[in-house]
Amino acid sequence: MRIRPENRMKTESVVLMANPVQFIQQTRAEIGKIVWPSRREVLLTTVTVFIMAALTATFFALVDILIRGGLQGLLSYFG
Repeated sequence: MRIRPENRMKTESVVLMANPVQFIQQTRAEIGKIVWPSRREVLLTTVTVFIMAALTATFFALVDILIRGGLQGLLSYFG
């Protein structure tokens, strides 16, 4: 028996949803495979994110100051 392409999704979804108990068992098995980061890894990653955010903010603040100074210089020269 061949399934038409337009009906294939319907048939696959019915098969996938046919056994909720099996779905829950598979979900628990997948959750059991998760490797959580250690406290040290979380701390190092958090510190890295804060440092990079501070460096990025500093960079954009300096670029903003340079652009503002350049535009003020141009406007005062022609104004």
